[in-house]
Amino acid sequence: MRRVIVTLLICVFALGMNAQDMTSVFTAMPDQYIPQLEHAWRKDLVDLYTSGKESRLKNTMNGFSTLQKLTNDYLLLQTTERSTVEMKLLPLVNNTYVVCMISTVNGPAPDSRIEFFTTNWEPLATSDLFTQPTSNWYIKQGIDKKDEAYQEAASHLDMDLIQYRLSPDDQTLTAIYTTPQYLSQEAREKIEPYLSEPKVYTWQKYHFQ
Repeated sequence: MRRVIVTLLICVFALGMNAQDMTSVFTAMPDQYIPQLEHAWRKDLVDLYTSGKESRLKNTMNGFSTLQKLTNDYLLLQTTERSTVEMKLLPLVNNTYVVCMISTVNGPAPDSRIEFFTTNWEPLATSDLFTQPTSNWYIKQGIDKKDEAYQEAASHLDMDLIQYRLSPDDQTLTAIYTTPQYLSQEAREKIEPYLSEPKVYTWQKYHFQ
């Protein structure tokens, strides 16, 4: 925690505090984080959205990007036909905020990457703010892992695919284990009885818990 706070305060002192709202953060973000949309196009999407028009523009990949939701602290952007970006402003200290950004690719099953930044887009260490789940987190408690039926079903879980979703209404993050969606129907039906519900994190002062 201390490292995160120190990093944020240094950035605020050196660079000045940016406006702490999602519109400003989104339009000011470096192009490298959403290469399909340059700065001017992101601004155009915001202008279309706030004017009540369809917020959809052609992007650099010859597809379309759509700004689906924008509030003071939340954004949902359909970047391409198979990918989305979600962002949320999370409060920290001294009127500073953390930007949580989730990039999700759909196919063959949804899989997400979670990153954290200051509002000046200085990267923060994800491990300081969030503990990423593993497949073991999604196995129901009390399961006998020596059971042959379980071992056969679990043998198909050869990778960890996790879809993250931010809530636009509160400071929660849902982590959905999507590896079963990657499996055949037969393998999925075998493993599903052993799996628990998605994990829900809540932002607690300086990290997701």
